[in-house]
Amino acid sequence: MHYTAWFLFFGLVPMLLAMENIIQSTSKSKGKQIFWTTFAGFFIWNTLSIYWVYNSLKTVGEVVAIPISLIPYSLGPLLMSSACWLYYRMRIATSRTWGFVALICFWTGYEYLHQSWDLAFPWMTLGNGFAVAHQWVQWYEYTGVYGGTVWIWLCNILIFLIYVGFREAQTGQVRLKLIAALTAIIALPIGFSLYRYNHYTEQVNPSNIVVVQPNIDPYAKSGEIPTSQQIDILTKLSDSLSQVNTEFFIWPETAIPDYINEDHIRSSNYFLQVQRFLSKYKNGNVITGAETYKLYNSRETKTADAVPGSDQFMDHFNTAVNIENSAEVQFYHKSKLVPGAESLPFGNALSFLKPVFEHLGGAVGAYGGQDQPSELYAASGIGAAPVICYESIWGEWVAKSVRNGAQFIAIITNDGWWENTSGKDQHLDYAKLRAIETRRWVCRSANTGISAFINERGDIVQQSKWWVRTALKQNINLNSDITFYVDHGDYIPKFASLLAIFGILFLGTRIRYKKKTLIKTTA
Repeated sequence: MHYTAWFLFFGLVPMLLAMENIIQSTSKSKGKQIFWTTFAGFFIWNTLSIYWVYNSLKTVGEVVAIPISLIPYSLGPLLMSSACWLYYRMRIATSRTWGFVALICFWTGYEYLHQSWDLAFPWMTLGNGFAVAHQWVQWYEYTGVYGGTVWIWLCNILIFLIYVGFREAQTGQVRLKLIAALTAIIALPIGFSLYRYNHYTEQVNPSNIVVVQPNIDPYAKSGEIPTSQQIDILTKLSDSLSQVNTEFFIWPETAIPDYINEDHIRSSNYFLQVQRFLSKYKNGNVITGAETYKLYNSRETKTADAVPGSDQFMDHFNTAVNIENSAEVQFYHKSKLVPGAESLPFGNALSFLKPVFEHLGGAVGAYGGQDQPSELYAASGIGAAPVICYESIWGEWVAKSVRNGAQFIAIITNDGWWENTSGKDQHLDYAKLRAIETRRWVCRSANTGISAFINERGDIVQQSKWWVRTALKQNINLNSDITFYVDHGDYIPKFASLLAIFGILFLGTRIRYKKKTLIKTTA
């Protein structure tokens, strides 16, 4: 809701005040106090926001899932608190002004790290918060969500400075300048955004798309319901809304749950079943989620595992497959993998241990992926950006597919693991930001979540209900124009991260210099 978005402009002020009180105190352990005070606050905020992570883990046991859930609940706050501690060190080393500049860089750098390393979970990136008020951030087509992160910090810092000015010797003239700056920083981006939102027009270039929501319990997909029966459900739902000119049928993540050998997919009964369905649609394509694998005669990738009792190696993939009325088949492998569930964190660094574990009879592999995103093309030349579940919160990853030629975004997901919680709603809202950043329609097929069509302004044009078996049809507009963000990617966090590194080096050098000075003084 729009009213919750307003909290982003001042929600961090109490944390800034708490840090200021500690800095102004006579405590001898200010750094530790700032770290643990901010950690407590961020832990509460983080846990309340992503409480639903527990739901996806409790199948291992309701009690066992609690300590496992503490990892995602705590990791983000630890990084946030580290940014605040670095701000404190910069603050005492320089000034309040430079401290705040550094805080924005340290925080943005933490967010970029948390979308880039093996424990990536960028769900809590501050700029994502405006997904509920997408009309305010149409300028994300220039900055991406990190522009929102900087915007939020600027507003909170200015409100903090205005507030503390009442207890400090702040002149009325300075206060008026701060209020004017705050008003401009809030009003100008919103004003520009609303103007852009109300005057944005799409190029008319229609394509008929059907998204399917089979609503099959994710825990029943493998084993309980035969795969051929699941495909029957998908084809019947697709037929219920299709037109002769329908160009894409989009089925959800792991819609085909049985593993298929990619090199022999054309002889798979499931592939043939989908092609029989497509025979009625001359220009039809099915983009479907599937579990696939590839066999190698040597370890061609770092994620490949040795096949027991064989000299071969195998990679497993969470895949988006494009099937058409020909022998042409295209694959995209999910690459932004869920740490722990789909990937072994820091597995690349530990890959040299694989032969040891395999010799002992263990498996240390995870899903394979791709180094770069790729597109799925219809025979007619229409390009789709395939995005599998968790990947939809990576703006730059999606933007790369668009820059390479994708004319719309196809998100396939399976949000049923979280049950009927706000997790599924947040995931849907984030898709609106991808539409704005790229100015592409988003066609979202969710197995048990919320399927939807989102236009280039980020409006949800159609959406399904939760836990309902249905299909949606929409004429979308294809777009080939490239936005500034698509062309330049995450330039804001990259630049901020570079400044953050310089800041850390500066602090390290200063601490080392102080130690040397202290040694000389006491010698």
